[in-house]
Amino acid sequence: MENSEKHLQDIAEIKQMMERSSRFISLSGWSGISAGSFALLGAFAAYRLMRSSTGPSLDSYLVIDAIIVLILALSSSIYFSWRKARKQGATLWSPVTRKLLLNMAIPLVTGGIYCAIMFWQDQLHLIAGCTLIFYGLALVNAGRFTNKEAVILGIAEIILGIAASIWYAYSFWIWGIGFGLFHILYGITLYSKYDRPKTHE
Repeated sequence: MENSEKHLQDIAEIKQMMERSSRFISLSGWSGISAGSFALLGAFAAYRLMRSSTGPSLDSYLVIDAIIVLILALSSSIYFSWRKARKQGATLWSPVTRKLLLNMAIPLVTGGIYCAIMFWQDQLHLIAGCTLIFYGLALVNAGRFTNKEAVILGIAEIILGIAASIWYAYSFWIWGIGFGLFHILYGITLYSKYDRPKTHE
C-alpha cells in the first residue's frame, strides 16, 4: 500500500516537473487584473479627451494615451509575474518564456504594423477592432505555452474584434470591454484557480 502511494506521488511529481518545463506557469492573476484596470483607466481618459478635444491634436493625444496604457500594463504584468516566479523558486526568463514571447510577438508585431498603416490612411474607425483581433490571435497562438484560460480569452478577444469592426460606432466601448473588463475577469480567474493559497480542512 505504501509502495503504491509512493508510486503515485512520484508520478505526480514527474507530471509537475514536465508541466513546469513546458508551460509558463509564472503568469499571475494580478497581471491580468492590473492590465485590465489600466486599460479601463486609459479608456476613461480617452473618452474625456474625445469630449474635450477635436482635430489632429486628438489623434496625438489618443496615441499617447494608448502608449502609456501599454507601458503600464506591460510593466505591471512583468512585475507580478516576476514576483510569482520568485515565490516559486523559478526563473522568469527561461526557454519556455522565450517561446511564449516569440509566439505572441509574431501576431502582435504584424497587428501593430497593420494598425499603423490604417492610422496613416485615416482608417481610425477600424483600429480598435484590429487591435483586439491581433491580440486575440497572439493569445491563441501562445496558448500551448501557458494556460487554457488564455486561449479562451484570446478567442473572446477575436470575437469582440470582429464585432468592433462591424459595429465600429461602438468600437470604443467594445475595446474597453475586451482589454479592460475581460482582462480583469481573466485575472480573477487565474488568481482564484492558481494563485490563491489553498485552504486545508
